[in-house]
Amino acid sequence: MSESDRTADRQARDAGGPEVVTFGCRLNALESDLIRERAGDAGLADLVVVNTCAVTAEAERQARQAIRRLRRERPGARIVVTGCAAQIAPEAYAGLPEVDHVLGNTEKLEAAAWARLAGAEGAPRIAVGDIMAVRETAAHLVDGAQSRSRAFLQIQQGCDHRCTFCVIPFGRGNNRSVPLGDLVAAARQLVGQGYGEIVLTGVDITGYGADLPGKPRLGQAVRRLLNLVPELRRLRLSSVDPAEIDPDLWQLIAEEPRLMPHLHLSLQAGDDMILKRMKRRHSRAQAVDACRRARALRPDIVFGADLIAGFPTESEAMFANTLGLVEDCGLTFLHVFPYSARAGTPAARMPQLPKAVRRDRAARLRAAGAAAQARWLAGRIGSATEVLVEEPNRGRDRWFAAVALDSEAAPGAFLQARITGADGQGLQGRVAA
Repeated sequence: MSESDRTADRQARDAGGPEVVTFGCRLNALESDLIRERAGDAGLADLVVVNTCAVTAEAERQARQAIRRLRRERPGARIVVTGCAAQIAPEAYAGLPEVDHVLGNTEKLEAAAWARLAGAEGAPRIAVGDIMAVRETAAHLVDGAQSRSRAFLQIQQGCDHRCTFCVIPFGRGNNRSVPLGDLVAAARQLVGQGYGEIVLTGVDITGYGADLPGKPRLGQAVRRLLNLVPELRRLRLSSVDPAEIDPDLWQLIAEEPRLMPHLHLSLQAGDDMILKRMKRRHSRAQAVDACRRARALRPDIVFGADLIAGFPTESEAMFANTLGLVEDCGLTFLHVFPYSARAGTPAARMPQLPKAVRRDRAARLRAAGAAAQARWLAGRIGSATEVLVEEPNRGRDRWFAAVALDSEAAPGAFLQARITGADGQGLQGRVAA
């Protein structure tokens, strides 16, 4: 959890609202906004909610550590645990002496669940339903939950794929998409509230539409949003699977300036045997070709990527193929995870590598990513860029680079700046007069 998120929670608590501690993905952060609203509306000011993540064992360890710390800091508060880890193993979290209630991923978004917690008759210690039985995405999540200057718009929930390392479908359920009309209405509302950038988010956004009438693809949803909400200045995608970029989306990458030149790719590995054992849907060559195609269509595009280090059976040569993706794909921003065995997944039953090997390979990947990012940032010096202000003197440009500005402006403003320096982590910019 970032310091800015903790600050927001402290401010919410000081203002009489509940404290929500968030772990994991952007979708969890989006849902935490709604949890604060729902719990606050129910009058649950003296409540602490821990919104957990299950993607790695480390994420769960940090959540349990936070639960213990929060009990020490706020001995009189009720502690509610929710999120993916709680959905998958509710009894384990209910068994912690610090925890008062456990809510599932569906229940945490329902006003009725928070009303029951506030009711005089009491609420069950565990309220976790069958996530696989859920067939719709909660409509109240497309009404404009946001974070600072950019708004996050959920377009789908869950995942139909079953990668051998991943436990998230068991926390989020199967793919459920938001109808196109609801997305357009939500985007219009966000733009009307003053948001100049919208990020489309979900668990598997390139799986969008498979469950809807006519089976629209992600590219069609993006095109519809941009055509019907012309006031929207920037549209960004949270993460895409290189095997599922559809023809409409390729055309938009080439032709639509309001679609940001920044793609975060779910790659996970760069060796064909490891990709097969992960049950991924792309090969190494397909990943490299996707990046080359995108760069040919839009030469200024930059790529981020998720990569796993130390997957079971990974040899040094196999790891070298993953490490080589940084150069072969031209990756700029890396999210690197040492492999973490998740109970119940096929990969957890495969021969495991020593943790020291996983940590070493993750460190080498991160070092390669940091060097690539530093080179790209240094190459930006002297260029002009448009910055969306997030804090009075900080913001992000079209390529999602952090820019420290030499003067202050209101969050949400768009400024033109000249890049004057880079420090390996971000850019410095001089605001145009």
